[in-house]
Amino acid sequence: MNNANDKNFPDIRDAVRDLCAQFPDAYFRKVDEARGYPADFVDALTRAGWMAALIPQEYGGSGLGLTEASVIMEEINRCGGNSGACHGQMYNMGTLLRHGSEAQKRAYLPKIANGELRLQSMGVTEPTTGTDTTKIKTTAVKKGDRYVVNGQKVWISRIQHSDLMILLARTTPLPDVKKKSEGMSIFIVDLREAIGKGLEVRPILNMVNHETNELFFENLEIPAENLIGEEGQGFKYILDGLNAERTLIAAECIGDGYWFIDRVTKYTKERVVFGRPIGQNQGVQFPIAESFIEVEAANLMRYEACRLFDAHQPCGAQANMAKYLAAKASWEAANACLQFHGGFGFACEYDIERKFRETRLYQVAPISTNLILSYVAEHMLGLPRSF
Repeated sequence: MNNANDKNFPDIRDAVRDLCAQFPDAYFRKVDEARGYPADFVDALTRAGWMAALIPQEYGGSGLGLTEASVIMEEINRCGGNSGACHGQMYNMGTLLRHGSEAQKRAYLPKIANGELRLQSMGVTEPTTGTDTTKIKTTAVKKGDRYVVNGQKVWISRIQHSDLMILLARTTPLPDVKKKSEGMSIFIVDLREAIGKGLEVRPILNMVNHETNELFFENLEIPAENLIGEEGQGFKYILDGLNAERTLIAAECIGDGYWFIDRVTKYTKERVVFGRPIGQNQGVQFPIAESFIEVEAANLMRYEACRLFDAHQPCGAQANMAKYLAAKASWEAANACLQFHGGFGFACEYDIERKFRETRLYQVAPISTNLILSYVAEHMLGLPRSF
């Protein structure tokens, strides 16, 4: 299937596709069956420099923008892989790059770029607060040259395959701040030193082969020098990472959407029932065509969100809308692909059921579709806040 989409960054697309060709469907199927981690694939991406796309050249990276990073993530999913195993390193870069000190950048970025360190995790969500981030209860209290962390996080991904984590914690109690978005701070946590020494990790078995965990902090000590930016400004800093995350997830869903459409289009041309290809029937054609239209439209919003982000302009609305449109489009494409493959769609060897499960996640995470609608209603349409 040829799309106008393919004309954007053809060199990057070709290179990522060539790398992904070394990891065919059978590879990801085997990893999924074993509930494993595609370490060989992530290592290959790292060696090729793709995981350092957003790191400036002076620190050993490629110095690319979010636009190019989104193309990398899209192509991985479009080739049948799952960027969820490694996308954290992309969107976590924004927080460190934009708000970290020069000393922090020089300490971490070259090692992240060459693969010596992995920055795959972001610790924000908590069991009792969910998306209500300003109500987080995890605290970081400064004592001398250390911060002491206590609290709990949930749905924190890739901890077991990461060396570093970006952590959001309250440094000033909520009743003591003028605005509820104040008093939170961002830290770099060295997981190699933290786990078992104040940080307990409990894996959460889930529907998708996605490594995610509960975290329990009990008097975990973090060096004060691991504070990113100014104390109390963490919520503002984390927004950059969240906008990047939503835009990259949109790109991944677009990749999924094209994968499903490619598969179902080919199959319905070849599958003959009652003496004719099932793709000749409008009842089959229309859902596929509708999915394709919606993926193409979501793709345009993805590029707009990337353009604004790379220009350091406000992009919250565009990032949210891109994620909403792309997740919806990929899910509808997944349903059409599964439906028109009939029983074969449920067979693991066709990979549709695996990708079906993977793309379903993005209706819920990293932000649910309902919360995006609430954001648009309040911030773009001026309607009264609903919560």
